[in-house]
Formats: sequence, structure tokens, C-alpha cells
Amino acid sequence: MTKKLVAYFSASGVTKKQAEALAETAGADLYEIRPEVPYTKADLNWTDKNARSTVEMRDPTSRPAIADNVDNMDGYDVVFVGFPIWWYAAPTIINTFLESYDFSGKTIIPFATSGGSGFGETVAKLEPSVSDTAIWKDGKLLNHTSKKELTAWIESLGL
Repeated sequence: MTKKLVAYFSASGVTKKQAEALAETAGADLYEIRPEVPYTKADLNWTDKNARSTVEMRDPTSRPAIADNVDNMDGYDVVFVGFPIWWYAAPTIINTFLESYDFSGKTIIPFATSGGSGFGETVAKLEPSVSDTAIWKDGKLLNHTSKKELTAWIESLGL
């Protein structure tokens, strides 16, 4: 039997809600990717060029520290990785997460929430953070996705 994990970063709670629904529907464990230094409202002000999130997203080498680790990552075969879309990409804390574990032979399935943009170059920017032997499946935007839609997506992935 395939062991699944839904790992997610949520700045405002929107991605968290979708991650919880996905984990329940997929029969997966749930892990929140929490920054070591939590983001404040000011940090997330995308209109401020000096806000922490803006500074991090302008620097492709930025790797915000994560507060804790996944217990027994080796035990998971499939990892759904969720995040809000920031500047047409995943927040750099997702790179931190991916670079923290060996994903060799694991299936990675990204999902995101967004106020208006799609995945853009998200996967292309994330792929270098994992082993060449990781298997990427097509990701999906999960904005207010119903249980029926989640079930159909999971089935389409062959899970």
C-alpha cells in the first residue's frame, strides 16, 4: 500500500484548508511546513518591495529555515506539496523543504492556491531542489475545490 503525505505551507490559512481536505480525501498524513521565524502581516505585504516575502522571492537562493522536521520521511512513497503562489512561483520555503529530504524514487505532486495566477514556472523552479530520480506528477490549483473534484484528481493520478 502506498503511504502518502500532504506537506503544506500556508501563510494565511487558505492553503491549509485545501491541504486538510486533500489529506482526508487521499488518506494521507498531514504536515505543516512552518517557518522558524513566522511571517507577520507586514512580511506578507507584496506591495512593499522591502517586505520579507518580496525580498525572499527576489532572491532565488533564499532558503527560509523550517521550524521542525517530518518524522520518518523515508516511510512515504507519495508526497503532495502545497503552497500559495507568490510571484508566479512557490515560496522559497518550499525549496528549503524539498532540499531537506531525499526524494529519490518518491512521487511528488504539487498543489497550490492562488488569488489569480497559475503555476507559472513553479515546477521548473522546484525540480532542481530534489533528486533526479524523484517522479513529478502534474500539479493542480486547489482553490475552493470540492471533495468530488479532489477525488477525481487523486484517481487521475493513479493513487
